[in-house]
Amino acid sequence: MSFKTLLESWRETATAPRTVTEYAVRLPVDDAAQLHALVEMFPGRTPEQLITDLLGAALQEIATAMPYVAGPKVISTDEQGDPVYEDVGPTPRFMELARKNRKKLEAEVRKASEK
Repeated sequence: MSFKTLLESWRETATAPRTVTEYAVRLPVDDAAQLHALVEMFPGRTPEQLITDLLGAALQEIATAMPYVAGPKVISTDEQGDPVYEDVGPTPRFMELARKNRKKLEAEVRKASEK
C-alpha cells in the first residue's frame, strides 16, 4: 500500500484482523509530533490506528526495496525465452519468515477467540 493510498484509506473506515500481542513503542519527539498532527487531520483515527497503518505501509516499502540477487539456478523463462534466475537475495527469506510468523500469529488469534 502506498502512502497516497494510505491517506485515502484514512478517510474511510477499514480494519484488518489484529494480533493478540500488543507492541509498545516510545517515539522520537519529532515523530510523535507528526503523528499527533495526523490525528488532528484525521479525527476519526486513533494514534494507534495511524501507527498500525503507517507501519504496514513502511513494511510493504521495505519488502519492495529489497534487492533481487540472481542466483545460479534458472527457475523459468520470460516472454522472450530468456532465463529467469532464482532470487538469492533477502526477499525470499523475508517472505518465508513472514509466512511462518503469520501462521503462528493467526493460530494465536484463533486460540484467543475460542476463549
